[in-house]
Amino acid sequence: MYRKWQLSLFPICLAVLAAGDQPWKGKQVAEWTEDDAKQVLNDSPWTKSVKATIDRSANSGQRRSGGGMGRGGGIGMGGIGIGLPGMGGGRRGGMGGGGGGYPGGGQRDDGTGTNYNEPPTLKVRWESAFPVRQAELKSHDPDAPTLDADHYAIAVYGVPSRMAGGDSQSLAKRLKKQAAIKRDGKKDLKPSSVEVLQRENGPVIVYLFPRSKEITRQDKRIEFDAHIGKLQFAQSFYADDMTYQDKLEL
Repeated sequence: MYRKWQLSLFPICLAVLAAGDQPWKGKQVAEWTEDDAKQVLNDSPWTKSVKATIDRSANSGQRRSGGGMGRGGGIGMGGIGIGLPGMGGGRRGGMGGGGGGYPGGGQRDDGTGTNYNEPPTLKVRWESAFPVRQAELKSHDPDAPTLDADHYAIAVYGVPSRMAGGDSQSLAKRLKKQAAIKRDGKKDLKPSSVEVLQRENGPVIVYLFPRSKEITRQDKRIEFDAHIGKLQFAQSFYADDMTYQDKLEL
């Protein structure tokens, strides 16, 4: 009898622990503190940090085409690698010399502390979700993207400025071809458009997907895959976690 009582309490304990980790979930938006808003924006079911990797096939594509676009395998998708702005057609590609670092060896620091031999950690945020929008209002974020109600929006933060310079419209068109939302047993959902927003703290890339292609709780795991320049990454979100006030918020 005692053993059964212990087992019955186990799910309740887990729920209490989860609520303790995310205190904002048990509150109305009006009751959120600034710390609650920061947690939603930086570490929540809608906001994930992902370590990008380097698509080495982009290098081979550049060698074949003299610096153009090369086809290669991404994470879970047949991606296309875009050459980085300002990079020459050297044998192994690089900023200031040979080598196989990131993006190609040679220069390691631009004076800002940025290590070019280490791929960045990106922040991937489900920007259109109601809790995220409310957290941005609560935190008085002047750089929050402007969105419409007809699209899901996923924003990527932390992209190095050198990868999002030049013509934003041309870059957006390329990035549109290199991103997708993946769900088990369903056709990939491709973005209808991409916006490259230049901000003081660095570029923000916003991927817009039509809400006419509905995502539901039955989709369970929702994976966002993308290439940005030579960076590639994939981040999973879970529908059961992305709820607020018992409603799926995307």
